[in-house]
Amino acid sequence: MKAGVRFCVLTVCFASLPMVAHAQWQAVEKVKTYAIAGKSGADLYESIGEKGPEVGGGARAIAHTGFKLTWTRKYEPQGDSCVLVSAQPKLTITYTLPKPAEQLPVSTKRSWEMFIAGVHRHELVHGEMIKDMVKEIETVSVGLSAADDPECQKIRSDLTKRLSEISDRQRQRARDFDKTELSDGGNLQQLVLKLVREQ
Repeated sequence: MKAGVRFCVLTVCFASLPMVAHAQWQAVEKVKTYAIAGKSGADLYESIGEKGPEVGGGARAIAHTGFKLTWTRKYEPQGDSCVLVSAQPKLTITYTLPKPAEQLPVSTKRSWEMFIAGVHRHELVHGEMIKDMVKEIETVSVGLSAADDPECQKIRSDLTKRLSEISDRQRQRARDFDKTELSDGGNLQQLVLKLVREQ
């Protein structure tokens, strides 16, 4: 693999129904592309290194999974306590993938289609991880209560701490998945090699 090109996922993070209610929700999933140049697998991969999403430190990614998550929450004072009775998420996941700007030769096109299909499948796994995170947040949030909190302030601090822990676990899970996929013999490494060799 060329230096400076690595596969990674960027995540962006974290803001209602009552007596404790779990809302039905569904993520909105979108795909956007960025243009790359080249007629061969090697040229296409080189272009990815030049035009892929920036991920810090001068490196660029092959693809990028990002999300926007907001919440509508309802807190209810109950005596001297406060209860979070509902939490409705609004989640949008965006997959950014490379796309050749020109028609490809037949042999390259076949290799490219196998490559991009595998990359997309990889990104969809990250999308499922994000949805799992949101479900976990919902489970932790709805029904959460704090004693001696009639102004519903302590409960917000407690929730923020819990959400941070869940988010950190999701990020680590994503990093571990990428590490496995990009390791020697890993799925993504093999996809890149086959593209460059046009196998």
